[in-house]
Amino acid sequence: MNSRLRHWREAATLLLAARSPARLPRSPLGAADYQLLLLQRSSRSGFMPTAHVFPGGLVEAADFSADWLGLLPNSPRCGLGLVKPPPPGGSRAPLFATDREPLGSPLPGEVAFRICAIRETFEEAGILLLVPGRGPAAGDGPAQLLPAERLPPAAELSEWRRRVQADPACFVQLCRHLGCVPNIWALQEWSNWLTPVDRAGRGGRRYDTAFFLCCLEERPPHTSQDDREVTACLWTSPPEAIERFKSQEIWFGPPQFYEFCRLCNFSSLHELHKFSSDRALEGCEHWMPVMLSASDGYIELLPGDELYPEDPDYTGEKKIVMSTDKKVEDVMKEGFVWSGEKSACPL
Repeated sequence: MNSRLRHWREAATLLLAARSPARLPRSPLGAADYQLLLLQRSSRSGFMPTAHVFPGGLVEAADFSADWLGLLPNSPRCGLGLVKPPPPGGSRAPLFATDREPLGSPLPGEVAFRICAIRETFEEAGILLLVPGRGPAAGDGPAQLLPAERLPPAAELSEWRRRVQADPACFVQLCRHLGCVPNIWALQEWSNWLTPVDRAGRGGRRYDTAFFLCCLEERPPHTSQDDREVTACLWTSPPEAIERFKSQEIWFGPPQFYEFCRLCNFSSLHELHKFSSDRALEGCEHWMPVMLSASDGYIELLPGDELYPEDPDYTGEKKIVMSTDKKVEDVMKEGFVWSGEKSACPL
């Protein structure tokens, strides 16, 4: 945890992809042989109520605990691959680049944020991403879940889940009890999103969130919502998710929209796994959507869009407002360069 941050709270989220039970019907956006897990947030949530999101949440002190050093491999970065240095003029996302030792943690951020994403996936959806022993798992293909015989009975596992929800420090106790460790090596660094000022939640909550991607070899595992933060679970392919969003059957924020559009480029789970494994070594930049207000709605601008500001107002202290008297449709037709399909919303 970084208690020195003024504008954001650190968080981690997981794009969990699993092989589809059957070949899904082809949509206008393409085909895919895998699905991703979405969770619907409670209407009582202080941030994005009723939205569909990937599992994840705030990083806790327990995710940075020295207790993990007694379980994970005694090697640099606990055996995670080394991210290449950024190109000249570039920089590593501060979320990952921050030295955690002066903040009181012996664990690198890359390890702790993965532990957080795995813990939250267990808390919110009941899915345990663990490997026996100290790890890492053998092989370089998509990850596999623990066999049923390695797990405690359902009632006992539910009790552990309740305990972890009440106290994140219980997660390391669960791993020690099972003789396992979080499968941090299956989570590939994917992206880093900042909550923009105008999307802040109740009390001005904003988040600096690490997005990881994990591919599962098997079909979608059983999920169960916690009926507190999460009210429903949904496995969906990227094309299906985009179509449901456009038909207003579900809704999600700009990061989820962008990520699903990006995933539409991958039709097979193994193709996605190979790309994410190779790409993770390049690291990622931090991105923040910027809202352009039009006369009849707004457009979420992203880095790479021609209209994206050169110096975004990351902290909200500049009070910059981007607006136009034109309609959304007219702006979209003007021939600007866009980084991808746009998330545009009416007033």
